[in-house]
Amino acid sequence: DDAACRPNQILAISLDHPVLVPERWETVMRTVRERLLTPVGLRSLAPGHPDYKARYYGDLRARDAAYHQGTVWGWLIGPFVDAWLKVYPDDTAGARALLDGFEPHLSQGCVGSISEIFDAEAPYVPRGCVAQAWSVAEVLRCLERTGAAPKLEVGELSGRV
Repeated sequence: DDAACRPNQILAISLDHPVLVPERWETVMRTVRERLLTPVGLRSLAPGHPDYKARYYGDLRARDAAYHQGTVWGWLIGPFVDAWLKVYPDDTAGARALLDGFEPHLSQGCVGSISEIFDAEAPYVPRGCVAQAWSVAEVLRCLERTGAAPKLEVGELSGRV
């Protein structure tokens, strides 16, 4: 048993076939929003836990110790948005607003991309891989899901480069 507040509970809601009873969804969303949500994804562990690490830095051993102990993972915004839309199905604007923090990041690190991980506290310094496919994919998927992405037909981008 582990009473630590981690983002795993969001996955239990966001799945196509959720494994958590709907009566608990709103409480989970509130807890995750208050303790794990950052402008660039979800913390891997809530502040206040004895193992919490606010920054991902140092030698290999120090970084490995922080990897799942508070470090923010950008890709986790996807399951959070999915869960948000299950709990608040009429709030696509709120779901879209959850992605706003990624916009300033697009001019940091690898310009136009999204990093793998971030420090758990402001200013949420990007760390790890500077252009992480799953971070980019989840933000793009959520933009499309919330109606904020442009609709393109197959082949429409050819000749636009």
